[in-house]
Amino acid sequence: MKTIKCMMDHLYWADGRILDALEESETKNKDLLRLVRHVAVAERVWLSRLQGKGSAQYSLWEEAEDLMAIRTMFEENAEQYRVYIEGLEESELDEMIDYANQSGVPFRTSVRDILSQVLLHGQYHRGQINRALRSESAEPVQVDYITFARL
Repeated sequence: MKTIKCMMDHLYWADGRILDALEESETKNKDLLRLVRHVAVAERVWLSRLQGKGSAQYSLWEEAEDLMAIRTMFEENAEQYRVYIEGLEESELDEMIDYANQSGVPFRTSVRDILSQVLLHGQYHRGQINRALRSESAEPVQVDYITFARL
């Protein structure tokens, strides 16, 4: 549990760093904003599944709202994930969660694998966001785990 908690703390930190970089860049790139919104919504989708709720109400690829609304979503996600993980026992990591994906296809996945998906999915897209920032001549932001761990 210690590793998962630490990696989730990294996720919250990295999400905030990416949002700060996007705000500083003052980008108007709709694809880039749509991508950061996608990360926030995907975190929420997986959290809903972990909580035993449906996720069909969430659209993963909508046009982006303003960055402040996306920041609020990330903050709400972080708070809800913290509550969820604080209540989680090591033995529960291997429990299976039944859910339907966004297309309605049934799946069964362990809590451990869902949390790993959330962590890896966000890092993958933060890399894409950083690359897009660089292509817009904006400054990408350091979101590597080792940078976080040194703080």
